[in-house]
Amino acid sequence: MELRTLRYFVAVAEELHFGRAATRLHMSQPPLSRAIKQLEADVGALLFARSPASVTLTPAGAVLLDEARALLDHADRVHVRVSAAAGVTTITVGILGDGTDPGVTRLAAAYRRSHPSVDIRIRDTDLTDPTCGLRAGLVDVALTRAPFNETALTVRELRTDPVGVVLRADDPLARRDQLQLADLGDRRWFQFPQGTDPIWQSYWNGGEPREGPVVRTVQECLQAVLWNGTVGLAPLGHDLPAELAVVPLIDMQPSRVVAVWNEGDTNPLIRSFIEIATAAYRH
Repeated sequence: MELRTLRYFVAVAEELHFGRAATRLHMSQPPLSRAIKQLEADVGALLFARSPASVTLTPAGAVLLDEARALLDHADRVHVRVSAAAGVTTITVGILGDGTDPGVTRLAAAYRRSHPSVDIRIRDTDLTDPTCGLRAGLVDVALTRAPFNETALTVRELRTDPVGVVLRADDPLARRDQLQLADLGDRRWFQFPQGTDPIWQSYWNGGEPREGPVVRTVQECLQAVLWNGTVGLAPLGHDLPAELAVVPLIDMQPSRVVAVWNEGDTNPLIRSFIEIATAAYRH
């Protein structure tokens, strides 16, 4: 029973969907399905009950899930201890202005419990670089939001958040229960500085060319709305000053919270970080 196959199994068990699990594992679905069928043959039991509408764990699958997680955790600890003995004891994490996210809080606690000897360095970044310095080699892994240019990067989705428009509380549109992007067509939108990832800029401008003040930080975005009546988009669920309001956008794609690292980076501290992050954000 190979560790790689167990990782495949855990991904399917957590997603309960072969397509999503294949996307998470950065592979196509047919080899994933074959690997799971071979694993079922090896253990001599069905691990998943499959139907056109759903995938569920069988009792045998539930037992294997507990054991597989324990085995993989132990394997990661072995890698971390070996890396520590070789002098690799630090991981640098980039965070994109979401340090108060409860997912980050749970992740920090869980990672510290699992790896108390690892020195975790945090690099808090502004909105001009959605990779948080990853491409520049300033961090090992980033907790950020998609979409952006993913060339040469590996991306793991952790959560999706609905998006709303941030308006002044006295704006007539702030009294609406929901809005569409077309309702905001005549408004000024905040912009990121020249050279910012165009995919990232386009998302936060609702997919259209816009005009408006240039901002770099979350606070600058909020101040642009407060002082200039600028349209700003934000994930729902964040606390705002009383002078501002947020209205859900019903035709905006959700904001994807992701963990990102450089493609091909085999640092075991990163792999362990990603697995713990996936569990922390799932709750």
